[in-house]
Amino acid sequence: MYSLVSGRLQGTVITAPLVFIVFGFVVGEGWLDLVKIDISHSAVHFVAELTLLLVLFADAARIDLKRLRTDHDLPVRMLVISLPLAIVVGTLFATVLFPHFSLWEAALLAALLAPTDAALGQAVVASKIVPVRIRQAINVESGLNDGIALPAVLMFAALASAQHGSSEENNWLIFALMQILLGPLVGIAMGFIGARLLDNAALHKWMSSSFQGVGILALIILTYVLAEQVGGNGFIAAFMGGMVFGNTLKHACTFLYEFMESEGLLLILITFFLFGAILLPEGLEHFSITFFVYAALSLTIIRMLPVFISLLGTGVKLPTQLYLGWFGPRGLASILFVLLILEESEILHQSQILSITVITVALSALLHGVSAAPLSNRYGQYTENQGKCEESKAVVEMPLRDGYIKSNNLKSEPP
Repeated sequence: MYSLVSGRLQGTVITAPLVFIVFGFVVGEGWLDLVKIDISHSAVHFVAELTLLLVLFADAARIDLKRLRTDHDLPVRMLVISLPLAIVVGTLFATVLFPHFSLWEAALLAALLAPTDAALGQAVVASKIVPVRIRQAINVESGLNDGIALPAVLMFAALASAQHGSSEENNWLIFALMQILLGPLVGIAMGFIGARLLDNAALHKWMSSSFQGVGILALIILTYVLAEQVGGNGFIAAFMGGMVFGNTLKHACTFLYEFMESEGLLLILITFFLFGAILLPEGLEHFSITFFVYAALSLTIIRMLPVFISLLGTGVKLPTQLYLGWFGPRGLASILFVLLILEESEILHQSQILSITVITVALSALLHGVSAAPLSNRYGQYTENQGKCEESKAVVEMPLRDGYIKSNNLKSEPP
């Protein structure tokens, strides 16, 4: 039903994630109770893990690291300075608002809510009136910060679990370190080998176009499996594998982008549906005003202050700093991370962390979805009136999560 009107709704306040969250809530436990799925059901976690694998690999593969260093200083600053600072600030607020949380639980909550999802404010990265440099800053940041935040999420979850069962603290720490250290090594090796093999097969015309897709999907899953077998984290391996694969591959990888625009997009929307049907009612069941206050702070001060600090000295003006600070929607990564933690960790205040994360994502889907189009139009008009400025500096565009094919010609451009 949504697909029939998707073109008409594009660029409006009615975003696909918001529609699927609301629909899931209506038919799920929140209202009509037509969909009854246990949050711990293996099917829920299978969909979540498969979606996370694909998103981490594909998002990393679409970011050109050479152009990132030369063209995109804004997202680099936001990733290197703002992201860690947001986790620190979020941890401080969590310890004040939730004094019963341990330090590691507070840090885990902050890390779960640190990644952003540009899909919840698609009008921002798709708006032609917003300068390319600014919308690409949001696009690139959201493409990389989930994979960068994941090691912190795993480490804090391990430390919080170890605190809950202190007798196994050393085992938990060794487990976390192995996950974080071995995962990237497997990912780097598999991404490089996979890209070289695919390039060689394409050069000699050994590979058919249909099996190009099968081969890449097999590579993603194999990377995950090998990392898990040696004691590393398969999701970190997928992220690092995608980054190396995308920056090593010489032939245009059209299948990966086409897959993420169809089957990949379907998995993402199913995740938002499950969020509305299962997680949102679960989160609202434990709702408190303190949870709402933290959610509001997470979308404002905890996000905007670190972004403001990270952009000092870049020459961009205050409205730009506020615009980039506000459009840090919380979405897919936070949902998938919290499902991953629920399955693999034993944390004392697990239900409360889930509830706060769910409330924050729901509030973000509503506020960022509704504000994306009107604020982007106003900000675009503001930058037009400024004439030539830092915001309008020319940069090379990188593919968006929704719109890979249209932007994939970047691969064929000369360096």
